[in-house]
Amino acid sequence: MKLDAIDLRILDAVQRDGRITKLALAEKAGLSPTPCWMRLRKLEKAGIITGYHARIAPRRIAPVASVMMEVTLANHRQADFERFERAISAIPEVVSCWSVGGGVDYILKMIAPDIDAYQRLVDGLLDRELGIDRYFTYIVTKTVKEETVLPVSSFTAAGEEQTAP
Repeated sequence: MKLDAIDLRILDAVQRDGRITKLALAEKAGLSPTPCWMRLRKLEKAGIITGYHARIAPRRIAPVASVMMEVTLANHRQADFERFERAISAIPEVVSCWSVGGGVDYILKMIAPDIDAYQRLVDGLLDRELGIDRYFTYIVTKTVKEETVLPVSSFTAAGEEQTAP
């Protein structure tokens, strides 16, 4: 699906405020409400908008430990990756998992009540024999920046040339 500048304005607005009214969204997009709403639905049906979420502050609910973990698998067959990814996808404490190129295979972001709970989680992963060869743990001591809003205004609309700032 090709996106134009109006689509990008719609995406920017709804990711900043998932509860924006139809009228306010239309104003931000520069359209009347009905065409704007139709474009929004088209973006949803195309899978570009995958959902609407509330962003919560976990530490306001309870003390938590945020941990980043690098994982390298012992073997690199497709079945090994699939087995690991299936297992990780089913663990609620793993809030993000990225398959990466370079010196490691995966980077995970995990949330646990404390470091002991994190270590029990890791011990469980190792006991399941998911093919983990090595892992490195990084305890998050302070979140400097964690954005959920993508800079869609800097994306080039289909057919337009991007100009230097």
